Amino acid sequence: MSDAAIPKPGVAPQPAPRANGRIARRFRELADAGELGLVAYITAGDPSLEATEKIVLAAAEAGADVIELGVPFSDPVADGPTIQRASDRALRGGTTLAGVLQLVERLRTRSEVPLVIFSYFNPILQMGLAKFAEAAAAAGADGVLLTDVTPDEGDDYRAAMRACGLDTIFLAAPTSTDARLEKITEFSSGFLYLISRTGVTGAREALPEDLPALARRVRRFTKLPLAVGFGISQPAHVSVLGGIADAAVVGSALVAEIEKAADAKQAAENVAARIRALKRAAREGLSRRSAKTD
Repeated sequence: MSDAAIPKPGVAPQPAPRANGRIARRFRELADAGELGLVAYITAGDPSLEATEKIVLAAAEAGADVIELGVPFSDPVADGPTIQRASDRALRGGTTLAGVLQLVERLRTRSEVPLVIFSYFNPILQMGLAKFAEAAAAAGADGVLLTDVTPDEGDDYRAAMRACGLDTIFLAAPTSTDARLEKITEFSSGFLYLISRTGVTGAREALPEDLPALARRVRRFTKLPLAVGFGISQPAHVSVLGGIADAAVVGSALVAEIEKAADAKQAAENVAARIRALKRAAREGLSRRSAKTD
């Protein structure tokens, strides 16, 4: 991977994630409107980085509040078959982390939608933590979520990201103990990604019955927005989440729309149509205002 392929830092690194950054601003706007947010996951480079650019812009225009750009990885152990296939297609097409950062740079010239780099640790480690953080911030990324880095192992990672003003988003799971949740929430910024169930990513017919109790338990430890993912695919899921969480994360359902499309134009149209339906449910479903606590 050559240095020439990586966007060069164009501004001085920020000392810490900013309270007025894009992610924080968007969640404040959603809270003020009593509206559930929609976080859209897209595998970068599936079917090409040029196609991903069109898809992301269409998703943002259709109502996605935050975009997670997945960096393809050869062993995506936390992902189900839909995203695994997307990652494989992107890798076969030559997508690299440097290419994803160049994509972020292009997107930032055309949209202010918050962008989160979603990756496994290995590609970041190969580039170097500081080098990646500087390049991601210069390109216009807002946050980073590494699926296989835990708070216990993440001091160097977190310091490098925050030195460049990037939010560090961590995962909380149903199996997380209270002590674990306390540490996860302490190290998180931007929002907290709450996994709705154990297992891998993938669309499901119904949400877990114990999800409301899980969300209440997590809220004891943080005032960060909660974004619930894993299995969210239908407007009905999004509608009921309004009284439980601050945002729904939709991934496999969108990636499946891309997979079945004949070309990039149709993929963008498919994703936009799915997001419009989900966002309509977010706006018309249960208001999170009804679930606010003191």
